[in-house]
Amino acid sequence: MSAYAGTGRLIRLALRRDRVQIAVWIVASVALLAAGAAAVADEFPDEAERVTALKGAGTSPAVLLMRGAPVGTDLGALVNFRNYAFMLVLAALMSTFAIVRHTRQNEENGRAELLGAGRLGRRAGLTSALVVVAGADLLLGAALTGTLLGAGLPADGALAFGAATAATGLAFAGLAAVAAQLFQSARAANAFAATAVGVAFLVRGIGDALGERAADGIQVTGAWPSWLSPIGWGMRVRPFGEEAWWVLALPFALVAACVAVAFALAGRRDFGAGLIPDRPGPKAASRSLLSPLGLAWRLNRGTTLGWVIGGALLGLGIGTLGRTVNEAMSGNTGATELLDQIAGAGAAPLVDTFYAAMMNVFGVLAAGYVVQALLRLRTEEAGGPAEAVLATAVGRVRWVAAHLACAVIGATALLVLAGAGMGVADAAVGGVTGVDPWSAPGWRSFPPR
Repeated sequence: MSAYAGTGRLIRLALRRDRVQIAVWIVASVALLAAGAAAVADEFPDEAERVTALKGAGTSPAVLLMRGAPVGTDLGALVNFRNYAFMLVLAALMSTFAIVRHTRQNEENGRAELLGAGRLGRRAGLTSALVVVAGADLLLGAALTGTLLGAGLPADGALAFGAATAATGLAFAGLAAVAAQLFQSARAANAFAATAVGVAFLVRGIGDALGERAADGIQVTGAWPSWLSPIGWGMRVRPFGEEAWWVLALPFALVAACVAVAFALAGRRDFGAGLIPDRPGPKAASRSLLSPLGLAWRLNRGTTLGWVIGGALLGLGIGTLGRTVNEAMSGNTGATELLDQIAGAGAAPLVDTFYAAMMNVFGVLAAGYVVQALLRLRTEEAGGPAEAVLATAVGRVRWVAAHLACAVIGATALLVLAGAGMGVADAAVGGVTGVDPWSAPGWRSFPPR
């Protein structure tokens, strides 16, 4: 029997299962891009206004970190600047979640074993998942291209925008295919793939923030770190700028290498197992597991620690940019006004406004963590452990409250450590640490340092 036997039927099954999810991803992405393009056309109808806005953005490491590098001053370039990085992230997340859902999750919940009882080749599952996700990425790219063409933007830029988005999604699909072979649970594989997306976005942002500004003060050429990121490759295509079509070879090369590695790993591991096995638990359970809160923490501690440590490291990285922001943007009224719009900081000092804008990013991260932590409730209910817990004296309200408490504590820790990381890093590079606590009225009774 061929190793690919049954692939066609698995593709039809996957399309049947994902017909709603893929449609929602694509329609939502198109709607966001259409709204973004319409907003740009309404807010910046002439080039002078676009130049003013982009000059401020080109000198702001914070804005470059979040949105990428400006590529020009026409309407399409500003649409690119405001929406492109976000579209690349959406394509990456759609691809990674879909790959894990049709590979590792199928093995974890027993669906793959049931299907394998029929005439099904060893490589059919992974192949069908890759085909479905590739089709979804191509459809997303075509939809985004059509949206931009419908907005009256140039065809070359619209096509580059859609092609680079699809290629970025394919690159992360390949990474997710490898993750599905490495980890034994879909949760771990999804966490690894999502972390890869976040790291790629951060590395790309650092490269753009450290990039070289053109003489016009608008266009920015990313520094070398952006070449280390698949999202950075997508940005390097520069839709609506000087399109660099050859850069698309990089994500295609990555997906080809990852697919080859994934198939090689799939042939070396046992069915249902990952190459990185789960660690065995202790011989005796901790007394903390006797309470719903202790059990909820035990289930969520890996996710929580990952998000919190990632937030702290990101805070440290952003904190090192404070001095650069102050030097680059001092006297730049347009840049200051742009940061004020993002942060809502009013007449605060420039560096404070920058950090306030960055806390908006951490707020989004905290929200993402809370969503993932609370979805654990559904996982426990569908997988069965919740039934065993609720069979004891634990009621549903206490069970939900325990998970909710863990989510609140984790989100608070993420925000606190991210802010502390920014402050520590800013002080390390010569920034101002703020008010001396020893000089505050409440500490005057203590001897001076």
